[in-house]
Amino acid sequence: MNTKIKILLAEDEPSLGQIIKESLETRNFEVLLCEDGEIAYNTYKTESPLLLVLDVMMPKKDGFTLAKEIREENSEIPIIFLTAKSQTNDVVEGFNLGGNDYLKKPFSMEELIVRINSLLKRAKKDENTEHMAIGSYIFNLKKQTLQLNEVIETLTHREAQLLFHLVTNKNKVLDRSFILKKLWGDDDFFNARSMDVFISKLRKKLKGDSTIQILNIRGYGYKLIY
Repeated sequence: MNTKIKILLAEDEPSLGQIIKESLETRNFEVLLCEDGEIAYNTYKTESPLLLVLDVMMPKKDGFTLAKEIREENSEIPIIFLTAKSQTNDVVEGFNLGGNDYLKKPFSMEELIVRINSLLKRAKKDENTEHMAIGSYIFNLKKQTLQLNEVIETLTHREAQLLFHLVTNKNKVLDRSFILKKLWGDDDFFNARSMDVFISKLRKKLKGDSTIQILNIRGYGYKLIY
């Protein structure tokens, strides 16, 4: 039996939404069409789609806000933005918020389908990413989990991203300014204080293994050692 791939489509223009829905359904996709961002978020929570196609300009909750909220919970699901905007800063904002692709209206259905299939293929390939060992812990970036023995703890998107950068720079100093700009968008004082809080949270989550330390290298950044 050929199982249909479930896609969430958030588009507030009824005619365009219906055209996209019907076109995708002829390609063996199951499409959950939502007319605004709030409905889309609730549908995402209850239906667990495999990919999101989000219009940027929507009532109640725009596509950027919706993507940001979902990325806090799920760093893996592919997101494509649909927009009439074409300015560079809008494109950059979309990618910074976790978007995987960006399609400017008007677009051809064939192009949308090609991009959907490309992202799904990439997501399938990434499913088998090996877990990262951190001392006695097992860290899974895709699932945003940290496991010690039989206990599994779920991390937020930002916690998982910060831990990933610490792990990939193990025994090296993770530059403070770099990671602030990468994950917070700016290295100002308030974001720096926020990052300090996240570092404290990670220290607590890793306290089950006394060999693991996150050192504060004053004036430079942080170093994960174990």
